[in-house]
Amino acid sequence: MKKLTLIALLLSATVAMAQTKQTITKATVTYQIKNMGFTTLGFLSGFAGEVKFDKAHLVASSIEASVETKTINSDDDARDAHLRKEDFFDVDHYPKMIMKSVSFKQKGSNNYIGQFELTIKGKTKLVEVPFVYAQTGTTGSFKGSFKINRLDFGIGDSSLVLSNEVTISVGLETAIPAS
Repeated sequence: MKKLTLIALLLSATVAMAQTKQTITKATVTYQIKNMGFTTLGFLSGFAGEVKFDKAHLVASSIEASVETKTINSDDDARDAHLRKEDFFDVDHYPKMIMKSVSFKQKGSNNYIGQFELTIKGKTKLVEVPFVYAQTGTTGSFKGSFKINRLDFGIGDSSLVLSNEVTISVGLETAIPAS
């Protein structure tokens, strides 16, 4: 009986470690897409999220994050106004893009692949996000990028001048509570 109690306590402590919330101190979300043969860059802000990540306990780890669609910024006010309209991001009806982790796998020392549910304009798709996670003292750093087909999420229509493929890059810095 004592062995079972000790095992249960150890398992609880292990899961609790992965459940320790890291405070997000910095976040960047950028995108790039080809438009008329040129690469157009932009970013989104209004980031909110929760990170519970422990590389030793990936099964119990989780990341959930969102950005505000109204913050889309391509450095062109007219284009940004168009992107906020119904045929693209419809920011009045869909104010956030949301990513929620499903699972993580370690691929190398600091290299991971996360399966995430990505929701844009009410459509949810599973996306694979390769990322690098590094920890220095009480600071965590996540950097990754992935590609989506904008048409899968109802963002715009088919176009001869606008690519369907969008590359999204995410960077996070977190403060990890001292144990």
